[in-house]
Amino acid sequence: MSLWTTVRSRRIYTISAFGLVIIAVAALIGVIYTPHDPLALNVDSRLAAPSWSHWFGTDQFGRDILSRMLIGAGVSLRVSLMTVALALSMGLILGALAGYFGGILDYIISGVVDAFLALPGILLALALIAVFGVGEMGVVVALGIAYTPNVARVVRGSVLSLRPLGYIEAARLLGHPHLFIIIRHIIPNVVGPLTVLASTFFAQALLSESALSFLGLGVPPPHPSWGGILAEGRVFMEDAPWLSIFPGLAIAFSLLCINLCGDALRDYFDPRNSDQ
Repeated sequence: MSLWTTVRSRRIYTISAFGLVIIAVAALIGVIYTPHDPLALNVDSRLAAPSWSHWFGTDQFGRDILSRMLIGAGVSLRVSLMTVALALSMGLILGALAGYFGGILDYIISGVVDAFLALPGILLALALIAVFGVGEMGVVVALGIAYTPNVARVVRGSVLSLRPLGYIEAARLLGHPHLFIIIRHIIPNVVGPLTVLASTFFAQALLSESALSFLGLGVPPPHPSWGGILAEGRVFMEDAPWLSIFPGLAIAFSLLCINLCGDALRDYFDPRNSDQ
């Protein structure tokens, strides 16, 4: 069964995949073109309601919300992708080393991983941001390190189940280097679980980035992000609810699409699908 067949097997998967494409296209459009300058101030049209000239209205400084959300989409997706890439890279290396070599190395890595897992992810991210500083890269590094222990644990478990298999022992007896065995025989067999885990962390990273921006610890103003726009709009909920409604809907819609696409990936990699 191909991935596209899995997506088409349920209408909700198809809709979520289409929705994710729309979000990606919106982020790409934000890089190329915006209807208005997202940073330009226009006090004459401050807190303007949605209209043909400003589809999502304007904020307290007269800035176009749609333009700012298009830019914010790129920020949120970029930070989430970089976070997942960093977490997968570090977690894959640590988990593969711990599971393959075992012994004292496994004891040390597992101890560090367990210590990090003892802290809630968002609290660990807040502590790391205090070290690495506020900003886009600070959020990426903080969230990437916060998610690494979960990846390392999954990879370690998969490697432990693969290590005693016959073809791994055969590769050792043939004299292949450990690095070759890990890259050629171990890593391809953990791609499935990591892909499903990556979709989960992608949604969590997007939500965490929005939460950190909402708290003022993400992308610094005046550069827009969905969490930052949402934070600015909470003061004007009674007079201008669109300031919070549109970024809130964008975050919720993105999380829904990502999670449903993650469910499709889980079904695709499920070994019980014998016809795959």
